Amino acid sequence: MLGALGLSPEDEAVYGVLAGRAEANSAELADALHLPVPVVEAALSHLLACGLVKSTPDGEFTAAPPAVALGALISERRAALRSAELALVELAEEHRKATAGRTISELIEVVTGVEAVRHRFAQVQHAARTEVRSFVTAPVVVVPIGSNSAESQLVAQGVRYRVVIERAVLAEPGAVDEAIESLRKGVEVRVVESLPIKLMLADTELGLVPLTVAPGDEPGAVLLHRAGLLTAMDALFEIVWRYAHPLNVSTFGELTAEETHGGDADAPTGLDRRILALLLAGLTDHAVAAQLDLSLRTLQRRLRHLMDLAGVDTRMQLGWHAARHDWA
Repeated sequence: MLGALGLSPEDEAVYGVLAGRAEANSAELADALHLPVPVVEAALSHLLACGLVKSTPDGEFTAAPPAVALGALISERRAALRSAELALVELAEEHRKATAGRTISELIEVVTGVEAVRHRFAQVQHAARTEVRSFVTAPVVVVPIGSNSAESQLVAQGVRYRVVIERAVLAEPGAVDEAIESLRKGVEVRVVESLPIKLMLADTELGLVPLTVAPGDEPGAVLLHRAGLLTAMDALFEIVWRYAHPLNVSTFGELTAEETHGGDADAPTGLDRRILALLLAGLTDHAVAAQLDLSLRTLQRRLRHLMDLAGVDTRMQLGWHAARHDWA
């Protein structure tokens, strides 16, 4: 919890115990925390240097008031972060000026290797100040589904995420659950039949475009700095986004144990809404059944029940009815 202030877990544990006591020595702290005495003494030394702990003439230690001591550290960190932000603005402007005179080879960087591409994938996201946009195509290779930790962190910091995925991706194991989790975090997700390329854009400053490679070849990507080609990628994303089918977390519903087994309710259940949402996104019956861990027969029985509820005869009519009555 206090790692952001430069404290180790041991530092935090020792300070936490001292904060609840009038005073204690290193042996007592070691016994309370089940830690070796040298580890506790090292933590105390660091806490003393940070002004979080005071020593007494008789060899005991006391915690400085948290509101004062920790407040001072937080203020120092805020000041340091503010200085870093100002330095970032200045460096970004210098970079912009330098970019204006670069050659094409300096504006386009080729990255090869899984780890290198994965590293650039994270870097591009962290470079965004306002928005990250991406195309996700199948197969998902370099960054497996559910492994993009930067997304959660940046969304929490207020960075807008817009993601377009092609329908084949939703058929990948775990893809639907990952899409629902992203939607719940605030990521905007849309679906299209197919996409021409994989793509990630950080604001209008950086772009990462994975290269098409033959089976067995080493993955690669092109990192684009601000240039005409990046402008074209920006326009491509916006055109595709405009016509893509939006996914909404509310349309997927929440599943209960009873609904997972599919009872014949008098209104669409959470399971029904999820089935409809995936079908309207373009997935096949087999793909929907696989994602929801249903048999094909159960899926088709649920669809027949929904058609009966809607009073329609075809799936197209069911889709229209679902859209008009907020079923999906």
